[in-house]
Amino acid sequence: MKLNLPNGILMIFLSYLALGMTFGSAQTLNKPTPADNPNLAGNSVWTAACGSESFNEYFVNFTWLPSVAADNEFILELSDANGVFTNPTELSRVSDKNANFDFNFSFSLPNTTRGDGYRFRVRSTNPAKTSPVSDAFEMYYIDYNSPLQIREMGDTAPSPAMKVELCDGGTTTLEVYNIANAETYRYNWYKDTSPFTVAGHGPSIEVSEGGFYVVELDYGATCSGSSNTQSLSIEVQVGSSVGLEINPPTKAALCTGEAVAPLEANMNYADLYYTWFKDGSVIQPSTLGAYTYTINTNDAQFPGNYTVQVQGNGICTETSSPLTITQAGDFTVSRDNPANMVLLPGKSINLNVSADTSPVTYQWYKDSVALSGETGSSLTANSDGVYHAEVTYSGGSCPITTKISDPTTVVLPANFELTIDYVTEYTDCVNTSIALEVTKIDAILSDGSKLEVTSELEPDFIYQWTKDGSNVAAANSSTISFTDTAENGNYAINASLDSFTSVSNILPVQLQSNEILTISSTATLFCSPSDLVSISSDTALSGETFYWSKDGSLLPDTAEVLSVSEPGTYQLTVNKNGCDLLSNEVVITTLDDSLLILNPAGGEILFPEGSSKEIYASGASSYQWFNENNMLLGDSDSLTLTQEGTYRVVGLVNDCQVSKTFVVTYQDTFGVPNVVTANGDGYNDVWVLPNSYTKDPEIQVIIYNQKGQEVLNQFQYQNNWPAASMNFPRQNMVFYYTIRKANKTLKKGTITVIR
Repeated sequence: MKLNLPNGILMIFLSYLALGMTFGSAQTLNKPTPADNPNLAGNSVWTAACGSESFNEYFVNFTWLPSVAADNEFILELSDANGVFTNPTELSRVSDKNANFDFNFSFSLPNTTRGDGYRFRVRSTNPAKTSPVSDAFEMYYIDYNSPLQIREMGDTAPSPAMKVELCDGGTTTLEVYNIANAETYRYNWYKDTSPFTVAGHGPSIEVSEGGFYVVELDYGATCSGSSNTQSLSIEVQVGSSVGLEINPPTKAALCTGEAVAPLEANMNYADLYYTWFKDGSVIQPSTLGAYTYTINTNDAQFPGNYTVQVQGNGICTETSSPLTITQAGDFTVSRDNPANMVLLPGKSINLNVSADTSPVTYQWYKDSVALSGETGSSLTANSDGVYHAEVTYSGGSCPITTKISDPTTVVLPANFELTIDYVTEYTDCVNTSIALEVTKIDAILSDGSKLEVTSELEPDFIYQWTKDGSNVAAANSSTISFTDTAENGNYAINASLDSFTSVSNILPVQLQSNEILTISSTATLFCSPSDLVSISSDTALSGETFYWSKDGSLLPDTAEVLSVSEPGTYQLTVNKNGCDLLSNEVVITTLDDSLLILNPAGGEILFPEGSSKEIYASGASSYQWFNENNMLLGDSDSLTLTQEGTYRVVGLVNDCQVSKTFVVTYQDTFGVPNVVTANGDGYNDVWVLPNSYTKDPEIQVIIYNQKGQEVLNQFQYQNNWPAASMNFPRQNMVFYYTIRKANKTLKKGTITVIR
C-alpha cells in the first residue's frame, strides 16, 4: 500500500512504526480547515462562503492518523447555522482516501444555507470516529440577487406609491412584495441611510416616523455586498390625523352563522382607498370606496380585532383603533391524548376529548367519516386512521355552536427504529465523562414512512444497553452514563415493546483518563557537554504502550527511564484505553552565563576614584566574588567595589557553576581640553585625554593641521602631543582632532596651541 503523507505526518507515522504501536487504538481525526480551490488562479483559501448558481465550489482540508479499515468512508458534515450537529447535513463522502492522511474534500453549499455560525466535522465509518468541529464560518447561498421592492401594506396598485403620508401618532406597515417565500429570509432595514434596528429583520416593518426607508437582504457581513438586493427608497411623511374610527356595531358578540350588518368606517368617501385588517393581517386589500366590511360568521376564525386603514390624495394614511368581535357561546375543546399514537397488534387505544362548557354532544370521525354510535367523549380505536370529534354546544344565546377537536393519528407499526446520541458535545479522547440517551423513536409504517412517537412510547419500552455486543449489567433505562475509561467501547441499546424488538445505532465511547501523568528529571541544566540527565515517571510503564517526545517530535527511545544529552522540552505520552495521556513538560537547558545576572549589567563598571559602587548578583543559589589575583572577596549576593581592576563572580545554578567577569574603572572627572600652552613651563604643555580614551587599545586618536594633513595618528594615545621639538610658526595655531573606535566616531573638535 502506498501512503500519501506530508513530511510532518510522515515523521510521526514512521515513529509509530518504530515503536511498534497499534494504530487502531489511537485513531486521530483532526478538525477540517478551509483549503485553496485548485480550479481558481492564485491562492483562494476562503474565510467566508458565498455560494450561488454561478459559483458554488469550496474545499476543506482534512488530516488524520493512523489507519482505517478497507471499507471505511470519510463523511464531511455541516452543522446548522448555530454550529449545532443535532441534524447535520452531509456535504461529501469519500471511500478512496483510506491511505491518504492529508486530503481535501470538495463540497457545495445547500441552497438553504444562511448564517454566521456554521461548523464542519468529519466522521469515519470504520472505525466509527468523529473529528473535533471546525471554527465557525459565515456561509450564505445567494439565491436571490435582484433589487427588492417595497410598498405600504395594502397598496396593491401595479405601481405602488413611493411616498406615504402618515397621520401624526399613527403607524403604517412597509413590506417587501417581490420575493417568494419572503419570510424565510433575513433583512436589513435602513431609515435615512442609518440601520433601522428597532424594526427587526423581517420582511415588513411598522413605522411611525417620517423619513426615507430602504431594505436589503441580509447575507452576512461578507456576502451581502455581492448580492445587489438593496431597494429603492420609499418616503414617509407625517401629517395631521383625520380621526378615522370604525362605527360601533349593533352587537360585538356574534353567533356562528349569524347574519350581521357590515362594519363601517366613519369616513365613507368613494374616492378614498380602504384596507381592512383582522389581528394585523389583511382580510380585504386596498380597494377604492370599500369603507364597509361584512364579517363571515360561518368562518370559525371570525373572532378577533378588526381595524381599517384609509389612504388617498390629500389625506394622510391612518389606521383606526381596533374593534374587538367575539364569538357568542364560545367554548374550548381539548384533545386529551397525544397527537400520534401507535396501535399494537391485538390491542386497542383510548381517545378522549373534553369541553369547558355544558351541555355538549359529541360525534367521532375516522378519516373524515362519521362513526355510527360513537357519541361519547371517549372512543376506543381498534384500527389505524386519523380520528377527530365534533363537539356541539346548544346552550346560551346562540342556537348551536360546533367545534372540531385536533386530530389524532393512529398507526399500525411494521417495526420501530431507535436513535441514540450523546447527551452533550462529545469528542473521542477529550471527554472524561459522557452520557448516552434515546433521543428518537420512530414507528416504521408498512409503506416505509416514519412517524415519531418518542414522547408517547419512550416510557413503555423495555431497554437493555450493550457494550461491544454484550449486555451491560443493570443498564435498563433509556440513558446510560460513563465516567471511567474501563467503560470505553461501542454502545447500542436493545429495546422491546410487545412483540417488537429493535436495536439502535452504535455510538463509540472513548473517554480520556482522569489520571495525572507526571515526569521529573535529575537536573534541568547541562553543566558540561558530557552530562546526561535522566527523565522518569512515577507511573509504572512496564507493559504500557508509551513514547517519549522532544520539542513535539517522537523519539525512538523506548526506555522507561529516558537519558538525554541535548537541551529541549521533553514529554511522555502513555496510551490508556485507546487514548493518549500526556504528561507535564520538562524543559532542560544548556548552562550559559545569562543565568547569572549582574546589576549593574555590562562588562565595565565606572565610579569616581575615592568613592565606591555596590554590585548585585541574582539567578543562583550561592555566590563567590574574586579579584584579578583570585582572592576571595565575599560570598553574599552583593559586593562593595572601591578599587579598579578585573573581578569575577561565581554562582551555583542547579549544581552547576556559572561565572562572569567584569572590569572596574575609575570614572574620568574632566573632559577633552581644547587649549594647549606649549611654552615649556611644565604646565599644560601637552594635550591630555581622559583615561577612557587612552586605555582602550582599539581607540584611535588622529590630529590634523589647518591644511587637513595628519600630524598624529595613534592607538592608545600616550598624552604626549605636541612633542617639545615640534615647531609652531604662528601664535594660536588651530588643529583638529577625531577620536574613533573602529568605524564609530567618539569625539571630534579643535585644539588651539598657544606659545
